[in-house]
Amino acid sequence: MPWQRPDDRQPNQLRPVSFQRHFTRFAAGSVLTQCGDTQVLCTATLREGVPKFLVGTGQGWLTAEYRMLPGATPERQERELMKLSGRTQEIQRLIGRSLRSCLDMKALGERTITIDADVLQADAGTRTTSITGGFIALRDAIDTLLQSGALERSPLRYHVAAVSVGLIQGEPFLDLNYLEDVAAEVDFNVVLNQDLDIIEVQGTAEEQTFNRKQLDRMLDLAEAGIKQLLELQHQTLHP
Repeated sequence: MPWQRPDDRQPNQLRPVSFQRHFTRFAAGSVLTQCGDTQVLCTATLREGVPKFLVGTGQGWLTAEYRMLPGATPERQERELMKLSGRTQEIQRLIGRSLRSCLDMKALGERTITIDADVLQADAGTRTTSITGGFIALRDAIDTLLQSGALERSPLRYHVAAVSVGLIQGEPFLDLNYLEDVAAEVDFNVVLNQDLDIIEVQGTAEEQTFNRKQLDRMLDLAEAGIKQLLELQHQTLHP
């Protein structure tokens, strides 16, 4: 029997996506990003100065931190305090790599941008939601620097967005929710820029292998979904 999506979406259909900009008061950029039942608060903060390995180079830096709040899942998660789990470290590195890719660090100058992605509610896709929403927070933080006169030109080179895809019963599906993520034999996270060039692809066969034809179908599905996310970003930033 073919897989029936729990929310009755088509295989190529995203969950409802929304962005609420300026969600908090003090961060240079902040956005509450919702993708279906997944909700992530993304903030961007600014600091003069860079890590030691960049001092004197004239280049800036972007780093990211990712956390899941205890009540984000049906069963309470323990807070990660002194020691981060391997999953948390891997996700925040992905967010950082993805968003660093869109910056001209020389144009940013010797200052650091920190992207914080705090998961308020998790229904799968938290890392991709963090990247897509994190870009909007980053863009607003850059606008803060431009408006203050700290920067003469924007260091942003392009938009960035991300989405998940997976194989369930051998068929590709876009933007998996939790029940689908658990059922998937293959799970992919895809990060692209506005030219649809690949920034990162993370793919794992959980229960069985997959072939090149299936991979191409998943990437085509991801590209179509990211086109929609990029358009939603543009509409949000240019209402």
